[in-house]
Amino acid sequence: MKITIIAPQDGEENEIIVKCNDLSPEIIHLLNKLRTQNDIIAYIDNEVHKLNPSDIYYIETVNNKTFLYGEDRVYESRKKLYELEEMLQNSNFLRVAKSLIINLGKLKSFAPVLSGRLEAVLANGERVTISRQYVSVLKERFGV
Repeated sequence: MKITIIAPQDGEENEIIVKCNDLSPEIIHLLNKLRTQNDIIAYIDNEVHKLNPSDIYYIETVNNKTFLYGEDRVYESRKKLYELEEMLQNSNFLRVAKSLIINLGKLKSFAPVLSGRLEAVLANGERVTISRQYVSVLKERFGV
């Protein structure tokens, strides 16, 4: 792959042009990373935190509250799960249950459990359950 960087002329805005015969998974991944570089605002008590989406392992709604799980801390978001899903739609995040979105970049493994569900193990050792209706989407994203 050839990379060329050209400085824009005065008055021109920065621009990224991708020349390719087909959109390979690697190129799609790169484009998704470029599109989703927005930090997410989250809270611990009254402290405001800016989180990079790549630092979030999963997002879960419990009792109408939305929580973002980092490696070793839990943050609360004032956004609804569907709002965060929209913000992260072109990234490594995937809804895997009615109240759960996981970061596929933090997914270590997954295996079948009862009733057609899967259990996912994340890089920090936490385990989450992927509901039946989302199993095929997950397998498709992984090419399984």
